[in-house]
Amino acid sequence: MKCEICKNTIETTFLEKILGTYVKDKKGKKHLVCFECQKKIKNKEELLTAISG
Repeated sequence: MKCEICKNTIETTFLEKILGTYVKDKKGKKHLVCFECQKKIKNKEELLTAISG
């Protein structure tokens, strides 16, 4: 799986859980964000604007 902001591959744990998070937009679609991008951009609205543009 790849981060939708930086396009890097997201690592998973041995139980196949991602080391990142999902962010839902207004339509309910889930977007995958890696841990590094989540650490840089703390606000949900800013994450969604970074994904869309």
